[in-house]
Amino acid sequence: MVTQTRQSQRRRQVLSRERIVEAAVELLDAEGEGALTVRALAGRLSTGSGAIYHHVGNMGELLQAATATVVAGALPPLRTPAGSLQVPGSTGSPEEAIRAVALGLFDAAAEHPWLAAQLAVQLTRSPWGAVTPRVFESIGRHMRALGVPRQDWFATTSTLVHYILGATAQNAQAPDGAGGGAVPEAAQERAEFLDAASRAWQDLDPDDYPFIHDIADQMRRHEDREQFLTGVALILAGITADRPPRTG
Repeated sequence: MVTQTRQSQRRRQVLSRERIVEAAVELLDAEGEGALTVRALAGRLSTGSGAIYHHVGNMGELLQAATATVVAGALPPLRTPAGSLQVPGSTGSPEEAIRAVALGLFDAAAEHPWLAAQLAVQLTRSPWGAVTPRVFESIGRHMRALGVPRQDWFATTSTLVHYILGATAQNAQAPDGAGGGAVPEAAQERAEFLDAASRAWQDLDPDDYPFIHDIADQMRRHEDREQFLTGVALILAGITADRPPRTG
């Protein structure tokens, strides 16, 4: 009896909110959102449901925490040495920093298939939560460096955020193999899917669909990650089109 009590105490000591969130991310990655239950978590952590609820209020809170944890790992820290805005992996320009942030979210969603849907949920239903402000801040602070007028900060940042999350969600719904982290077998399935779609477009009546005929082969050969970055570049080009060139 004493041994069992000591084991229970050790489990409670080791168990933390961070460990529960980590286990939730592992479960979501392995089996999807439908598999995330208190019972499944308790089994994975070798604890009771009461211990889970002690650290996490409900499944909605846990999903938000799991999303926030993955997003935090995908984005640069909010506070950098000496107040620097430079994003790791970027050249230091605001455009490059924004592209790095966008690509971090895109790649994270490719690695965690459940993430894209949760990002959309957090944006539309919980803009006051931890996730939406983090995404907006990571992109919006660079709008100032681009010379965007203050009155346009929200509109321009929202446009970029909606494109990034929308394109990320669309990519997550694509057949296996889309995205930067595809395994060879999944990549082959993706290639076969695009080839079939391209042939279907080419079979359409060219008198009714002349444009579709012209781009069918481009669609077959496109790469989702590069297409995503092209969209980011087009939006940035529009944002900066009427701005005076930066000096220095």
